Amino acid sequence: MWRQIPELAAELDADRDVHVIVMRGAGDEAFVSGADISEFSELRIGDTAAQYDADNVRAFDALHAVKKPLIAMIHGFCIGGGVALASCADLRYAADDAVFAVPAARLGLGYPLSGAQHLVRLLGPAHAKELFFTARRFPAQQALRLGLLTEVVPKDELDARVREVAEEIANNAPLTIRAFKLAAQELLKPAAERSEEAATEAIKACFFSEDYREGVQAFLGKRKPKFTGR
Repeated sequence: MWRQIPELAAELDADRDVHVIVMRGAGDEAFVSGADISEFSELRIGDTAAQYDADNVRAFDALHAVKKPLIAMIHGFCIGGGVALASCADLRYAADDAVFAVPAARLGLGYPLSGAQHLVRLLGPAHAKELFFTARRFPAQQALRLGLLTEVVPKDELDARVREVAEEIANNAPLTIRAFKLAAQELLKPAAERSEEAATEAIKACFFSEDYREGVQAFLGKRKPKFTGR
């Protein structure tokens, strides 16, 4: 699964007909219920642990690199790598039955630096430490207060709420959204590591786009714009 994520992420990012990506677990019992601990004695011990973690990091990096809006729809359990996976999304919507935990400290495993970095940036160091140090489970409302979630909704309304948000985003100008996402990602980096040129070029491209002309004409004509991403 981890090894397939980079390929799938790139495929969706390259598809011009896809404006928003939503990731969710199958069914409504879990987003990710956690790794199969019984496999760790073979797949995540000694030298093999480095390969396992490398597969994880490549998957997380691929999701962070997606240029389109990425939404996590979280039903039920979001445990271990599930929290790291959810943190890759731009927006995270959870059902009110969702439960979050990173039990690494109960297993004695080392957490990849890349995954820790994403969570520290998202939650801040104090809340990220609380999540890791205690290894306890956090209900959805507490995860919302920690800054892990965008919104918590009743379980039977989650699918409809995420679709509503996705459609709202998909109706807006793709180039504008892409430029802002790139700018936001660059601003999270230390100043010395930022690629301001790439962000500036993406912003500039908006003003030369067909969508910009369409947006202005639609506003002046009091009609709904039809954006094409060009």
